[in-house]
Amino acid sequence: MTANAAARPALARQMWPLYAAAFTTAFGAHGIAANLGGFSADAVTSLMVLGGLLALYDGAEVLLKPVFGTLADRIGARPVLIGGLVAFAAASAVYALTDSPGWLWAARLGQGVGASAFSPSASALVARLNPAAKHGRAFGSYGFYKSIGYTLGPLLGGVLVWAGGLRLLFTVMAVLAATVATWAALAVPHVAPLPRTRQTLADLARQLTAPAFLHPTAALAGATAALSVGVGFLPVSGRAAGLGTVATGAAVSVLALYAAIVQPKAGRALDTGRITARTGITIGLLTTAAGLACAMLPGLAGVLTAAALIGVGTGLITP
Repeated sequence: MTANAAARPALARQMWPLYAAAFTTAFGAHGIAANLGGFSADAVTSLMVLGGLLALYDGAEVLLKPVFGTLADRIGARPVLIGGLVAFAAASAVYALTDSPGWLWAARLGQGVGASAFSPSASALVARLNPAAKHGRAFGSYGFYKSIGYTLGPLLGGVLVWAGGLRLLFTVMAVLAATVATWAALAVPHVAPLPRTRQTLADLARQLTAPAFLHPTAALAGATAALSVGVGFLPVSGRAAGLGTVATGAAVSVLALYAAIVQPKAGRALDTGRITARTGITIGLLTTAAGLACAMLPGLAGVLTAAALIGVGTGLITP
């Protein structure tokens, strides 16, 4: 056996826990968000509380990802990956064991903190463990398993909530994250931090205020907001239309599925010059807006049309 042939199975063993982490963060984000307002006895019934719980998770990710990114630069991505997964598992177990509305807030915040640590660390390790010539394939696989989590999360979450309420869903989350943490500890090697280039606050301010950064970032923020609203509130519309948790979960899975299908196609069109970034963003924003408007239509047709259009629109904007 050649050295290259021996190296391929070793690299595959190192990559699988990272793919599992990608699935975990996507499943945790959409699986729970899409079912917080479901039919179970412990579901959230207030729209204000539902919005707060959705914002709590996403807000923790927005604020803490740079912090954990800096920490990973100092001590390496592997310990931040494992620590984030352990924190996600512990936070999920909190609500699974207590079944208290107050602890639901703490659990959702803890999940956001854990995801903000292990999600970027996993993608960083994908880059470090693969040569530059294979980054496309490696990140394609990473994105594929993340898309599976986004697509199946609402549907599988709906089945779990139907079977045992939110506590069962949080229990499965805790077990999944703990399993992936153990797997990563056994299979993912230590990767030394890269030397860092010093950057002043003035350098950072110039980068953050440049139009080339602000315009696409604002569009991406809009897409992220629409995605979060779609995942969290379309099930509420479905419930008002008389749909059960499995049906509403399947509707949100439609959103994730369309986004997963459109995103790579839009990326290839952008790479080959068949579409410009400005055109793609504009069409994506208009399509997303149409999807949000369709959410006001009554019944299953409104929910499915909104899910499909929001998925297509966000899938166009992201690349």
